[in-house]
Amino acid sequence: MLALHPPDSVFSLRHVPSWLMLAFAAGCVNATAALACGRYVTHVTGTVTRIGMEWNSLWLALDLVLVLVCFLVGAMTSGLVINGRAHRGRRPLYSLPLIGVAVADFAIAAAGDAGWFGAFGGEIDQTSDFVFLSLLSFAMGLQNGAVATSTGLLVRTTHLTGPATDLGIHLAELFFVEGKARETARQHALLRAGKIATFASGAAAAVQLAPRFEYLVLVVPAVMTLLATWLSFLRARPARHGGV
Repeated sequence: MLALHPPDSVFSLRHVPSWLMLAFAAGCVNATAALACGRYVTHVTGTVTRIGMEWNSLWLALDLVLVLVCFLVGAMTSGLVINGRAHRGRRPLYSLPLIGVAVADFAIAAAGDAGWFGAFGGEIDQTSDFVFLSLLSFAMGLQNGAVATSTGLLVRTTHLTGPATDLGIHLAELFFVEGKARETARQHALLRAGKIATFASGAAAAVQLAPRFEYLVLVVPAVMTLLATWLSFLRARPARHGGV
């Protein structure tokens, strides 16, 4: 895997704000999906659980499978654009997947505002709801795949189970390690705590904005994603070695 950001770059003051902005954006997207139709798009564990729970309602289960597959396809697309090009001897396009995420968020916001996904709010009950969720799920898979690939799997921004686990592990390390190892554990812990806080902040922002702007709330994560892309992907140079 050809990382754009080695560990020292991942934890630098220049790039940490980008990971936090992307976590904020994902929290905002996830909350907007929940407010629009009662389902989350970045919570893969929850989606898989719902698939199992709804299996007696075959068509509903299959619709949820589509949402899951769209997340996987988004992550695969990031891998193809970044690693696939590198394996063919071409320059990896680290920023392209995230630009795609921003474009998707803008487009979904506009389509929702135009009425393509039906009324904002309520439970999921029609095909347009699953189209909406599937498009957002693809965008979140695209984002998570791009960030994970570009940081050598050190950073993920669309879900919190892994970061929360890592936070607990690194907090435990602070009790018994010293020197450089302690500083590394502190950096990891602060980044994970920051992502959890900004993800929640993004969700809170969506709750405040949705009553007035409805689907157009997605413009906020689109702008945040573009800003993070400019700060840490368009202006950055590839690392000379892969990430860990």
